[in-house]
Amino acid sequence: MTTRVIVLNGGSSSGKSGIARCLQAVLPDPWLTLGVDTLIGAMPAAVDEGIDFAGDGGVSVGSGFRRLEDAWMAGVAAMVRAGARVVIDDVFLGGAASQQRWRDALDGLEVLWVGVRCDGVVAAGRETARGDRVAGMAEAQAELVHRGVVYDFEVDTGVNEALACAREIAALTVTTGK
Repeated sequence: MTTRVIVLNGGSSSGKSGIARCLQAVLPDPWLTLGVDTLIGAMPAAVDEGIDFAGDGGVSVGSGFRRLEDAWMAGVAAMVRAGARVVIDDVFLGGAASQQRWRDALDGLEVLWVGVRCDGVVAAGRETARGDRVAGMAEAQAELVHRGVVYDFEVDTGVNEALACAREIAALTVTTGK
């Protein structure tokens, strides 16, 4: 089987989106990139029991968000089953439970699971430079999102640039047949 899905999991400002864009440039076939930010941006401003960003960087999601997220995950999987290749850029706030939700949605598809690590202090610096995130989110998520998650491969954007990480992921995808 050939990899149809690459799931990038890492905390806020860890470099996932940059890696996803670079993967589009280095992989031989066209790949779509879809991320949790895509989902959040598509949601209406008010969702009962939606998503809440606390002033200290904490994030909590309610059942309303989960219902919409489940539908979105099923839609992403349907796109892959219809022939698209997709890079998913996500933040597993629930660690292993979040990965399991994706595993269920992507059942039967060849998936490459990639952990995107970045030291919390480095990610916090990026967060400040971006100016579009709640302060504290990057540092709070740096390790939390990886708890109990099983990866095929991991990269560290605190040590390597996004393009170098993307090339490593692309090489793994090609050499392993994943």
